Amino acid sequence: MTEQRNPHTELLLEEYRQQLPMLERLEQQAYQLLAAALKKQGIELNSIEHRVKTEKSLAGKLELKGEKYHTINDITDLVGIRIITFYTDDVDKVSVIVKQLFNVDWQNSVDKRKLHQLNSFGYLSLHYICSLRTDDKEMAAVKFEIQMRTALQHVWSAIEHDIGYKGAVKLPPDLRRQFSRLAGMLELADDEFNRLRTTMSEYRRQVQALVKSGHLDEVPLSTDSFRSFLEINPFDRLNQRIASVNQAELFRTSMMLFLPILEDFGMQTLGDIQTFVEQNSEDAYQLALSQLAVTDLDIMADSVALQNLCLVHSLKQGRGIEGLTYIYNTINGRRDSNRTLAAAILKMAESLPFMQEITK
Repeated sequence: MTEQRNPHTELLLEEYRQQLPMLERLEQQAYQLLAAALKKQGIELNSIEHRVKTEKSLAGKLELKGEKYHTINDITDLVGIRIITFYTDDVDKVSVIVKQLFNVDWQNSVDKRKLHQLNSFGYLSLHYICSLRTDDKEMAAVKFEIQMRTALQHVWSAIEHDIGYKGAVKLPPDLRRQFSRLAGMLELADDEFNRLRTTMSEYRRQVQALVKSGHLDEVPLSTDSFRSFLEINPFDRLNQRIASVNQAELFRTSMMLFLPILEDFGMQTLGDIQTFVEQNSEDAYQLALSQLAVTDLDIMADSVALQNLCLVHSLKQGRGIEGLTYIYNTINGRRDSNRTLAAAILKMAESLPFMQEITK
């Protein structure tokens, strides 16, 4: 049985069908402009959702309130884009970019966050009604909606929709109180994540300043501080010395895999790592020389210095083949060949002066 619609609804749907190819071009153009600008600014997003409203969805909307619209261009959400950020501060940054890219209809746009009342429920996002800046008059006349919210706001909205709470103003007081508490918890979490990011950024700046100034004993060893330490290339001198044995080329690789090894050695500050380098560099070079002397290797990772430093330090601690195997398991992944490699290194090291001192 064919669904009967009022003539005005059918007229608007026919306008929609005629405009659909143009709406799809508008959607893609607006999305691409936004995605490129956000990427250029380095704003990390949870996601960008974009769509053209389907005919079925539009028909449902028109059946409810079609009398509000004189023409299809009066409907401002035929094209919709939703930008979901991780942090509340980034919502404001995204809004600035949106204002730079598009014409914003301020009369119909709303910052629903400012309407959030103490007795309201759920999260409310920033909604802009926009139009493209283009010479295509037909496309420029079509308005579209951009919603900006955080990931937690988006989660709340999805849950709210799923359980049918939104708009249920006559719920019993105890249920309304539960929703209010949950909304408050999420809002607090959003604020705290934002504050934590600011605090972490400031901590990283302090660490970088201490590293550059050489105050390494004041910097606790952590993922962030070790990454900052690597930026001053602390192993370059030993790397170049080892590479010169075979006039080898060094290629860049991550040294973050060595962090758990250094922590296992009991190092607590970047100053401990600096001392570790100073105390073991000559012996690490001799161990590398023993390996390279019997090869014609002409390309190697720039982690070669740190690897040999760790091997030497482990041997000096008396960890033997088990300690060497642990190092290879950590940087290469667990495999049977690591123990064979460790045995070969142990045998090679036995003739070196530092090992002879240990065995005296």
